[in-house]
Amino acid sequence: MNLMLILDMAASGFGERVAVGDAKAGMTYTELYELAGKTASWLRSQPGERLLYTDVASPVLPVALFGASWAGRPYTPLNYRLSDDRLRALVERQAPATLLCGAGTEDRIEGIDGVAVLPVEELLATVAAFDVPEADWANDPEDVGVLLHTSGTSGEPKVAVLRQKHLVSYVFGSVEYMGAGEDEATLVTVPPYHIAGTAAVLTSVYAGRRIIQLPSFEPKEWVQVAREQRVTHAMVVPTMLARILEVLEDGQGLPDLRHLSYGGGRMPLPVIERALELIPHVNFVNAYGLTETSSSIAILGPDDHRAALASDDPSVRARLGSVGRPLPTVVIEIRDPEGNPLPPGERGEIWVSGEQVSGEYAKRRSGEAGGWFQTNDGGYFDEEGFLFVEGRLDDVIVRGGENLSPGEIEDVLLHHDTVLEACVVGIPDDEWGEVVAAVVVLNDNTKATEVELSEWVVAHLRSSRRPSIVEFRTELPYSDTGKVLRRVLREELSRAHQP
Repeated sequence: MNLMLILDMAASGFGERVAVGDAKAGMTYTELYELAGKTASWLRSQPGERLLYTDVASPVLPVALFGASWAGRPYTPLNYRLSDDRLRALVERQAPATLLCGAGTEDRIEGIDGVAVLPVEELLATVAAFDVPEADWANDPEDVGVLLHTSGTSGEPKVAVLRQKHLVSYVFGSVEYMGAGEDEATLVTVPPYHIAGTAAVLTSVYAGRRIIQLPSFEPKEWVQVAREQRVTHAMVVPTMLARILEVLEDGQGLPDLRHLSYGGGRMPLPVIERALELIPHVNFVNAYGLTETSSSIAILGPDDHRAALASDDPSVRARLGSVGRPLPTVVIEIRDPEGNPLPPGERGEIWVSGEQVSGEYAKRRSGEAGGWFQTNDGGYFDEEGFLFVEGRLDDVIVRGGENLSPGEIEDVLLHHDTVLEACVVGIPDDEWGEVVAAVVVLNDNTKATEVELSEWVVAHLRSSRRPSIVEFRTELPYSDTGKVLRRVLREELSRAHQP
């Protein structure tokens, strides 16, 4: 197993199709294969044990990804948005290595022992002098293919180890070879250092779908590119979709878009309901996965979305808030704190097992519980096997011994006419242990009071879910992958409301 097998099949099966870029002037699969080979030859002449990448998405990215795999060097994209000192610390941890950096950013990582630096824009010219080698990549499934840093909640990020067998198994188990039509194009907006960015490249290549890259997200530009490039497929995080829908109020729609997947965080019910109504021809897919599982492990498909939206049965309608059913290639269980499997309806921790599941970190292994990986995500299955993810176990609010789901309260708040965004956290309290605190962003030209929103929650849930604190802000803090920074809000509110 090697990622190059995916590109080799693509180049052999549909080599003249455009792989990356504009339909008339982009890089074909044959060209991508040859450039990956030249890059592999160049890498073998360079010092270091891995290939680091610190730049936005560009046509060089898939060349680097496959070229590194061909050369037997783990591909390691790093978060270029970090402060200089934090980025340097990550690079130092990966030395010795060769590093591709964004143009004009060489000074951020210069002078690190054991790291050879080349600007991304110079790669293609640099490797032009090298030959495409024979198909001599290693096929050891245990070889490391990609190293990804997890965001973590505190301290240094962990380095997730994704071996060739994990990544190839994910692609083969989730995508049909040559399954894309010649007119299909996917718009990739997630950053390179996110597992979804890597997965999007691999699955698109295997399917034969043209890749359009948007280095950063701006909703008007996203819609414009999708229209101009006749994008048929795309992946977004929930915050992106909410902002895209605002642009689509212009009535022009997205006539070529057929398939929109989302993930990377909880999708507020009002947002997906609005999306299904505004662009009903689009097939929506909710994909749940983790870095340590090589991307998606559960899917809520298009038919599930439409059935839930159309149903009058509350239990079926609720599935819009689920992540669907496990992929056939993995097994997912809900377990209690002692590791015992729980029946449908019982809440616990999500455990997963399968060939694509790594659960391994550099310098240490994790989740070696009989081949199972503990996700640290809380959730439950309903009676029909739909998985509901309630967030990180650390985010659960424990009020008077009762576990409260922040997402449940957030969904209720978001159904209030005045509320645009909401984040719910637990903060310390002498009497209850923790109490519910909500941070809310209101829609333009609307007003609401703390009492009004607290009573709204009680009316739709029950008194134990009542926010003791409702704080109004103009915006919520988000990570660069679109996740609300709950830890930041929790710390700020805890300091402001010390018991």
